[in-house]
Amino acid sequence: MSLTHHTIQDGWFREVSDDSFPGQGLELRVKKILYTGQSAFQDILVFESTDYGNVLVLDGIIQVSERDEFAYQEMITHIPIMAHPNPRSVLVIGGGDGGVLREVVKHDEVNRAVLVEIDETVIELSKRYLPNMSCSFNHPKVEVKLCDGFKYLQELSKSKDKFDVIITDSSDPDGPAAAFFQKQYYFQLLYNSLNEDGIVIMQASENVWLNIDNLRVTKRSHWKSFPVVKYTYTTVPTYTSGQLGLMISSKTPNLQLNKPLRRLSQEKEDELFKYYNGDIHEASFILPTWAKKYLK
Repeated sequence: MSLTHHTIQDGWFREVSDDSFPGQGLELRVKKILYTGQSAFQDILVFESTDYGNVLVLDGIIQVSERDEFAYQEMITHIPIMAHPNPRSVLVIGGGDGGVLREVVKHDEVNRAVLVEIDETVIELSKRYLPNMSCSFNHPKVEVKLCDGFKYLQELSKSKDKFDVIITDSSDPDGPAAAFFQKQYYFQLLYNSLNEDGIVIMQASENVWLNIDNLRVTKRSHWKSFPVVKYTYTTVPTYTSGQLGLMISSKTPNLQLNKPLRRLSQEKEDELFKYYNGDIHEASFILPTWAKKYLK
């Protein structure tokens, strides 16, 4: 019996969200539905597309496609790590597909990478259908903790265990990730879970072409806890409007997050990365005039 899903009709997957993407949508042509199911936390769909490889969808929203996932994974990972003076420990909140972990362990400086994922089903399906992303779960530097990221941070903030870099690779602000976007307390937990020179980055679930008002609110929320806050972005075709915003903050006053403290040779960049390089690190912080004024 062939699988079906409410987001797929006439051979096309359709993503529509009036809350997140008002007045627009995204469609991908479907070759084959690989999995549909409801985990303890969310609706999950995996399908093979005709042009973008395998695609992971959570609660109707595309999380990754094999064709363009690296554009997001690399930027959310390498910008904070390359901006940090000595990134030895990295915490990843969410990211059960394993893409961020794959990028984190490329850095020799990092000796500990902890991933906190609430939904084990996402990890298992990624290992099955997204092998190029989930290839680092068994890496010796990696620890996986199956629990709620918000609760994990609550405990971490009270302990002596801290991290140099925290990457919040959560899904959109619906379902399991809602607490990450709705509670100001969350940003203070991030601050308290970092070492003194720590950096945190999170996907903003918006960009300047979508709900820029929400970006401004998120940036102001960061300012209440962090002395340095900047907006950057990456380009990803399968995210509605083709961009995804990233909000990065530092506990170190006057740290220039838009400039990498360390640079690799072009040969090494070509070997390790498909999207990230030192030049695009700096360029990704440059915004159109109207957006720069509005967010400032």
